[in-house]
Amino acid sequence: MTMSYWLFKSEPNEYGIDHLAKDKKARWDGIRNYQARNILRDDVSVGDQVLFYHSSCKPTAIVGLAEVVAEGYPDPAQFNADSPYFDAKSKIDAPRWVCVDIAFQAKFKNPLTLAALKKMPELSEMVLLQQSRLSIQPVTKAEFEFILRTGAGKS
Repeated sequence: MTMSYWLFKSEPNEYGIDHLAKDKKARWDGIRNYQARNILRDDVSVGDQVLFYHSSCKPTAIVGLAEVVAEGYPDPAQFNADSPYFDAKSKIDAPRWVCVDIAFQAKFKNPLTLAALKKMPELSEMVLLQQSRLSIQPVTKAEFEFILRTGAGKS
């Protein structure tokens, strides 16, 4: 199977790249958008590479790399009434939401801000620049490799 590339968004005050670096591995849960859920369920595979993006902050930026280490499985938060991601309509035998596990790979020394990405003609077709609200987005191999070559650097 061919490796795929993704951009996963997270608010750094909720769960940022520093959290993942400390934890080494994390469940990517709480996705409550059907398009993003379908991507996690149907398309994301073990070994896929992830650009970790800090959203809802200033500046928004690609801040590091992760790797998918567990394919989609039912998000346990949907069944937990105490969770902000609880879904009363979701049933154990018919879960509505999925999550994946990711592992920390690197933190960028120089995060790539959204403003900087918009100035790069090589990324003009990137989903992030076309449909910015989607929390799980595909990235082409060419876009991924270009981003790694931009000098963001890994720490």
